[in-house]
Amino acid sequence: MKDIVETNFAIGQVVRHKHLDFRGVIFEPLGRLNYSTMAIALACRSTSGTGSIGQVVRHKHLDFRGVIFDVDPEFNNTEEWYQSIPAQIRPKKDQPFYHVYAENEEVFYTAYVSQQNLLADNSLEPVAHPDVHENFGPFDGKKYEILEVTRN
Repeated sequence: MKDIVETNFAIGQVVRHKHLDFRGVIFEPLGRLNYSTMAIALACRSTSGTGSIGQVVRHKHLDFRGVIFDVDPEFNNTEEWYQSIPAQIRPKKDQPFYHVYAENEEVFYTAYVSQQNLLADNSLEPVAHPDVHENFGPFDGKKYEILEVTRN
């Protein structure tokens, strides 16, 4: 994780503010950033190597993999959805939650997954979910390129 100072950053890079108490992910290319032009999604932290938009990930406990397409800095779903998660794998709410174009052997769907339950997928295999190809460019073995038309 880098402190935000005037320097070049990459889309999807996790950063934290040097003086203020927040973290984020760069989601818009502004070139050199300064304190008045920060383009980040607040409070997103990644210590496990997961968390970049376009990154291919897999679930730690369930049998699916997919591509991250959005992030919430902390839990932002219904309490009913949260309580439906088995207690032994139910995540804490005060962490980033990722929107994932998910797939398994049987179906494509959209998943909402906590940071603690995501792992980087090292298979080097592309994801077949149809929405991936509508929203992302080429795959480099670990992540998909973010298309200019889908950037915030």
